[in-house]
Amino acid sequence: MKFVDEAIITVKSGDGGRGCTSFRRERYIEFGGPDGGDGGDGGHVILKIDQSKRTLFDYRRQKLLKAKNGESGQGKQKHGKNGKNCTITLPPGTIVSNADTNEIIVDLTDTEDEYIIARGGMGGRGNKRFASSTNRAPRYSQPGLPGIEIHLKLELKLLADVGLVGLPNAGKSTLISCISAARPKIADYPFTTLSPILGMVEPPFGEPFAVADIPGLIEGAHEGIGLGISFLKHIERTGILVHLIDVSQIDPESPLTSFDLINNELSKYSQSLAQKMQIVVLNKMDLPDTQEKADAFQNALKNIQVLTLSAATGKGVKDLVKLLSSKLTKS
Repeated sequence: MKFVDEAIITVKSGDGGRGCTSFRRERYIEFGGPDGGDGGDGGHVILKIDQSKRTLFDYRRQKLLKAKNGESGQGKQKHGKNGKNCTITLPPGTIVSNADTNEIIVDLTDTEDEYIIARGGMGGRGNKRFASSTNRAPRYSQPGLPGIEIHLKLELKLLADVGLVGLPNAGKSTLISCISAARPKIADYPFTTLSPILGMVEPPFGEPFAVADIPGLIEGAHEGIGLGISFLKHIERTGILVHLIDVSQIDPESPLTSFDLINNELSKYSQSLAQKMQIVVLNKMDLPDTQEKADAFQNALKNIQVLTLSAATGKGVKDLVKLLSSKLTKS
């Protein structure tokens, strides 16, 4: 299934049913009087979280979603049937806004969230409702009120505890496949990850946590260069960022080049993103001649803890999982 994180749809609640104009007609009852029933209410459009959903793919082509109209009232004071609701199931983390004004309507993050986005029209009253001592035979009833039509923009921001960031080919996909059951595409060339990947990690102690693998960032990502601008939003909700660096690509003369580049892109995109807790990890320590480069990096980045590991061999990965679990427990 293709990862789709944005969609624009139109929703319409049901129209209210017409009230009925009717009079009682029975043998031996000369003045039966009005007995027209009310129309049924139109169905609501309801937004609801579905934990099994991960994308907005279902709404890529399904652009119009409608609730059922209420049925008209009938004689003998029969109330029209209410229209059936239209329930739209969305993945957790979906932001719903008005597509015409860009005003945010609701942010669906809680698994119990259920939101009526468009209420159905009220059914019209039958002529029985208008009978009085001065008007015993009203010959009119009400039409039902129309439903509401809204153009909605759906935007998904993944709910993850940890976000993996770094340059292309830093080993993020290998790492998430090593610590979770996620199976992203892995290859020895940049941009193998074309969409965010979500994986669940079960540490030896503590609660399981979710990790999001974001496609590699490059210089100018905050301006839309590469894939970055499309997916930076998915790490805005994360509690911790794991900044993964390919140690084999570090230049001992200027060891912080890639580190500074990524942090610069994060700060230009969002200051709150740049201020998130970061765990710096040097990956691919299994490659030859990497220890000298790692030492140069650690000497340049003083007063910040730096982890070293090899996602390919698994060495040091357990230490990272334990550290993340500890940090998330304290936060």
